[in-house]
Amino acid sequence: MNKFLLNLLVFISFTTLASAQDFPFGKFTVDEMHLKNYKNDTSAHAVVLNEFGSSRIDIAGDDHIKTFFKYHTKIKILDTKGFGKGTVAISFYDSQDTHDEVIDVKGTTTYIDESGGIKITELEPSKIYTTTENKYWKTIKFAMPNLSAGCIVEYKYTKLLQGFGRMPAWEFQDDIPKVNSQYEVHIPAFWTFNAMIRGPLKLTKSKADVEKECFSSHGSKCDCSYLTYGMADIPAFIKEDYMTSSKNFLSAIYFNLEEWTNPYTNVKNKETKEWKDIDYNFKHADYFGSQIKKNLLNPYIAPVIAGKTTEIDKAVAVYRYIQKNIKWNEINSRGSDGVKKALDKHTGDVADINLALVAALNSAGIKTDAVLLSTRVNGLVNRLYPVESEFNYVIAKTTIGTDTFLLDATDPTLPFGMLPIKCLNDQGRVMSLDKPSYWIDLVAKQTQNTASNLEFTLQPNGKLKGTITTYSMGYAAFNKRKEIKKFNTVDEYVENLDEKLVKTKILKSTISNVDSLDVPLCEVYEVEIDVFDNLNHNRMAFNPVLFERHTTNPFKLQERTYPVDWGVSSNDRYTLTMHLPAGYAIESSPQPAGVALPNKGGKFLTEFSGAGDTFTYSNVIQFTKSVYAPEEYPYLKEFYNKIIASEKTEIVIRKK
Repeated sequence: MNKFLLNLLVFISFTTLASAQDFPFGKFTVDEMHLKNYKNDTSAHAVVLNEFGSSRIDIAGDDHIKTFFKYHTKIKILDTKGFGKGTVAISFYDSQDTHDEVIDVKGTTTYIDESGGIKITELEPSKIYTTTENKYWKTIKFAMPNLSAGCIVEYKYTKLLQGFGRMPAWEFQDDIPKVNSQYEVHIPAFWTFNAMIRGPLKLTKSKADVEKECFSSHGSKCDCSYLTYGMADIPAFIKEDYMTSSKNFLSAIYFNLEEWTNPYTNVKNKETKEWKDIDYNFKHADYFGSQIKKNLLNPYIAPVIAGKTTEIDKAVAVYRYIQKNIKWNEINSRGSDGVKKALDKHTGDVADINLALVAALNSAGIKTDAVLLSTRVNGLVNRLYPVESEFNYVIAKTTIGTDTFLLDATDPTLPFGMLPIKCLNDQGRVMSLDKPSYWIDLVAKQTQNTASNLEFTLQPNGKLKGTITTYSMGYAAFNKRKEIKKFNTVDEYVENLDEKLVKTKILKSTISNVDSLDVPLCEVYEVEIDVFDNLNHNRMAFNPVLFERHTTNPFKLQERTYPVDWGVSSNDRYTLTMHLPAGYAIESSPQPAGVALPNKGGKFLTEFSGAGDTFTYSNVIQFTKSVYAPEEYPYLKEFYNKIIASEKTEIVIRKK
C-alpha cells in the first residue's frame, strides 16, 4: 500500500470559488456512442468515460458552514451485464444532531433506437426516492431510464454535509475501469487537513493553486487552496471472496481535519490528536466512559450472579443475561445513549449491548474493559492520524485466571468467548478506565471444523439408505445455529433442508445441542438417496462425495494483490462407508490424493479402502492459517483445482 502525506495549510473564506473543471453535461461523441468494448479491458461490461468531483467548504443559504460535494459521472454500458451501473444509491448522514442533504440530482440516458437515431431520456424527479436505513443514515435511490446495451448513462448531484470536519474521500478505482477521474478540493484557509493516498496506482495529475479572496463572510476574507488530483486509464478493482474491506486496497484519497481557526474570533482549535487524547475523550465521554463504571448495573446483576461461586460462572451468567435481555437493532456504533435505557427497553445498538456487558461484568466484580474496533467491511483504522470516527464497533475484554476472553453479546447464538467474523479485523483499542489504553490483536481462538460420517447400504431398488452424522464445531457450529434459528422450529429447518436436497429424502432426524452453545452441534439424519434407477445393470458408477462437492474454484484472478482472509482456520473431514448388496464388487476406485500448501498452510488428503462388499472413502480439507499473503494466491488457486479434480472421480461397481 503506497502512501504519501500532504499537509494542507489553508485559511477559510466564503465567496464564489473559481469555476471547477467539470466536463459538460449531456455531451457525447460519435465514437462514444458506437464504442463496443474498452480497449484496455475487453472483458469489462461497462466503463466510466469521465468522472469529476469537487468539494469545498462554504457558507450555505442558511448562513451555516457546510461542505459542498459535487459529483458527476458518465458511464458507457457495454452489454446487459453492465446494467447494474444504471441503478444508483447515494447514502447520506441524517441523525438527531446532524442533517446532511442530497440536492440537484440530474440524469440522462443516451441511446441508439431501432431506426439508428440517437435518443436522450431524462431522469424524472418522480423516480427519485429516499429510504431510511436506520436512525443515522438515509439513501437517495434511482434507476436510470431506458437502459440498453451500448447506451450512455450520465448523472450528477450535490451533497451538502453539515459542518466542515468531514471532507469527502475520493475513490479513483471502482469495479469497472475508468478512462478518467478527477477530484478537486477547495479549502478555505483557516483549516488544516492531512491528505493521504492509498492504493497501488499513481496520480497522473496533481496540482495546487491559490484562489484569491475566495471567501467573505461577516467581514472575514481569505484565500483558498485549490487542489486537483487526477488519474487516467484506471483499471477495475476486482473483488473476490475472502477479503476485508476493498477500501483497504483500492486507490483513493482521504482527508482528516488536523486543526482550524475560527474565522470570526481567530481562536485556534486542534482536531488531530495523539492516541492519548482520543483515549481521554472516550474515557470521559457520557456516551462511553460513563456507561461502563463499576457498580452502575448492580441492581440488574445481583440476582443474575446469586449463587454463582466462581468468576467464570458469574461471567457466563452475565453474558447470557445481556444476550437475552437486549436485542440488537442491527446498528453498529461506538457510543451508547444509555445502557440502563437499553436494558429497560430490551433493544439497542452494538454499543448499548456491549457497553452494558462491560458495565454488568464490572458490577459483578469481574474487571472488564471495552475494546473499540473497526469491522472488516468498515476498513482498517489509520494509526498515524487518530480519528475517533474510524471506529464503528465495541466489544468487551475480560481476563479470568490466565485466560483472556473477547466478548460480543449482540448475537444470542454466539458462545462465550467467540467473536463474529466481522470483528476479526487487525487490532482493537482496549479502553481501560484506570490505566493507559493499548492495542490487542483481534484473533479468533476457535476454528471452523466439521466432521461428517455417512454410512449407507445400496438397496436392490438402486437407492442408498443409511445415516448421515455431522458434528459442527467452533464457527461451523455458530453458522449452522444461525441457519436453524431463522426458522420457527427445528422441524421447519429440517423440512426446508429436505426440500433443497436433490434426490434425497429425509426419513428421520435428530439435532442436538442447538441451544448448548459451548459444545458441538450434532445432526443425525436417516435418509434415502436415489443413485441408480435400479440394479439391473452389469456396471454402474457414482461419485462418493454425495453432498457439498467442490465444483467451482473461488479464486479466478490471474493475480491477486490483496490477501486471502478467511478470518479463521478450518478443518473439514468427510467419511463415507458403503455396503454393497450380494453379487456386486468394486471394479475401480479413486486413487489416493495428497496435496499440501507451502509453509504448512494446509492440506487435502483422500483415502479409499475396500474389503469384500464394504468400502470406505474419506477426505480432509484443512487450512491452518486464517490469512494468506498475495504471493500465496497461486498455490491456493491450484490447491482448489486439485480438490475439484479429485472430487470428480467416480467409483465403479459391477456384478460379479
